[in-house]
Formats: sequence, C-alpha cells, structure tokens
Amino acid sequence: MTIFGPVIDVRPLFPRERQAMLDLLRALGPADWAQPTICPGWDVHDVAGHVLNDYLRRLSGSRDGYGGAVFADDETLPAYLARTNDEFVRAGRQLSPQVLIDLLEHLGPQLDALWAARDLRTPADLNVSWAATDRDSPAWLDIAREYTEFWVHQQQIRDAVSLPGATQPELMAPVLDVFARALPHTLRTCERPDGTVARLEVLGPAGGQWNVARQDGRWRMATPGSGPAASVSMDQDTFWRLSTRGITVEEARARSNPSGDPELTAAMTTLLAVVA
Repeated sequence: MTIFGPVIDVRPLFPRERQAMLDLLRALGPADWAQPTICPGWDVHDVAGHVLNDYLRRLSGSRDGYGGAVFADDETLPAYLARTNDEFVRAGRQLSPQVLIDLLEHLGPQLDALWAARDLRTPADLNVSWAATDRDSPAWLDIAREYTEFWVHQQQIRDAVSLPGATQPELMAPVLDVFARALPHTLRTCERPDGTVARLEVLGPAGGQWNVARQDGRWRMATPGSGPAASVSMDQDTFWRLSTRGITVEEARARSNPSGDPELTAAMTTLLAVVA
C-alpha cells in the first residue's frame, strides 16, 4: 500500500476540460459575466480571471522557474493564496471577457506541453498539502490537483449561470478519484490498530469506491480487502461539493449514509481537498 494510491494520469483530459470551459464562456451574455458565484466576493468574470491566474502562475513557476510573489511576514499558505489570488482578480477586472477567453485559449496548450514533458513519478513542483504534510507529493498528484482546480471552477461558473455540463464520467470521475486521495490525511488523527479499514463509496456514473487502511502507524490508500470498520456513502454531487466546501460538513452528513465506527465516519465527512 502507498499513501497516495495508484497513479492517476489526467494529462489527456486538460484539452477536453478546457474546450468545455471555453465553449461555456463564449456562450455567456454580458449579464452572465456579472453573476455572483459561490466564491465570496467573486462573480463569473472573477472566477474566469482566477483560472487565468492559475495558468500564468504555473507556467511562470513550473516552466520558467520564476518565483513570483513572496510571502509577507508570518503569512500562512492559505493567507498567501487568498491575498495573491484576490490581487490578480482585482487587476483582472479591467480585462474584457473576450481577452480572458483569448488568453485561456492561447496559454492552455502551453500548459499541456509542460505537463506532457513531466515524469509523473518525480517529486511535485508544488506539494499537495491536503493529501499529506509530512512527505513530498509525486508530480502526478500535483498535476491531477491542477485538473481538479480547473474543473471545479468551471462548475462554479455553471452553477452561477444555471448551465449544467462537464459532468460526463470521463471528465468528472478523475476529479472524484483525486479528491479521495485526501482520505489518509483526513483520518490522520484517528489512531486505530494496523489493519483497520475505512471505505468511501461515491454513488453515480462518475463515482467509485476507495479504501484506506492503517499500516505501520498511518493511514494509506489501499486495495479492497476485508470488511471495513467504517464506511460512508454519498452521491457524486455531494462528494465534490464537500471536498471543495461548496457545501458544509453538516449538509454533507445529512446527504450521506455512514455505518460502523462513528469517529471514523465523522472524520471522513470532513474531507477537504483544497487549501483552506
């Protein structure tokens, strides 16, 4: 068993997700761009600008080795990200929707080329803190995290303008799979004997089942084995929204079915797969 589980290679999916995003943005009217989103203080234009910031930051840092903005004194990672993201979004409000679309379309293939050149098993450029804080993340998890970021922001825009889409299993299933890799870190404070298994089941066309097991004093992603000491099932919409705090833990618990060890099931429904 490994902490992070088997490799997920999402690289072929970036162009497809981006095309869905570009088609969505091109279909928006002027009023749609001003619709508020679940991101506090951000409208649709702001979320699209934030995605552009993600593109620029990863190309500048991972491809060009440029350090960019620096941490302020005693600034935590969440505070740093909140500050720098907001700074870019505010500046980006001077960009027209068409300029945003043009830049995303132009820079996206450059990101694809960057990911394609990476050895997935080498250390990540940016560690995935919600999967582990005490060891380096592999490159495949870092890249997969970026895919989830883009997909989630697309869904936030779709929610804001009441347009469904991009939930085809081939696009959504990898997002859920990546988010499930937060399970070992989510259960890190739950001490249990080695061999204890907890199981998450996500229902729906893009769903699946994930197991974590206690081994050598820590939780690890595991293949299906003996009956779990705890299990939680929820539908795919509930799971991705819980993982990104699009809904509260309490809302997710009301929409879930737990069984077994109550401490483990309670911990599993606090899963978080974003930096917060």
